[in-house]
Amino acid sequence: MSLDQLWAGWRASYVASVSEPAGVPTAPGEAGEASPEAASGCVFCRILASDASDEERRIVHRGRHAVALLNAYPYASGHLLVLPVRHLGALAELDPDESAELWDTARTSVDAIERAYHPDGVNLGANLGRAAGAGIPAHLHLHALPRWVGDTNFMTAIAETRVLPESLGASWAKLRAAWQP
Repeated sequence: MSLDQLWAGWRASYVASVSEPAGVPTAPGEAGEASPEAASGCVFCRILASDASDEERRIVHRGRHAVALLNAYPYASGHLLVLPVRHLGALAELDPDESAELWDTARTSVDAIERAYHPDGVNLGANLGRAAGAGIPAHLHLHALPRWVGDTNFMTAIAETRVLPESLGASWAKLRAAWQP
């Protein structure tokens, strides 16, 4: 089976015209602190700035430069988001310390998922930009989630519905207990 290609060069101007702006502008600030501008418009920055407990905010791990928290709309139980504390939208904006801690937190997230859930595999990835699937493109984040052979079933395929067998609170407790730096 071959893939046919349809060229429509005229669409480039349309695609460029409907692209959304990156989102909340990044304000200068110290690494590890969300800017006030970001905190007012970014859901991740609001979560990080909240006085609520880590359990209420679903923060599994908080480092100086990176955080792992549960996805509020998970694809599977145990779906973690790994993000820099500082509000930024692109990999290239990470300073060396932030980059090192972000990737270490991603690695440790995968390890915690494997300990807590014993999956057949783990998806780890980033959707960079709205066109790539980022629901929150203005604050860089990675997804880490457990996967099992056959975890897609008729509910996902036909009803466009996911069935999650545990609450977010149970997922938080399981991952927090499995976290080993």
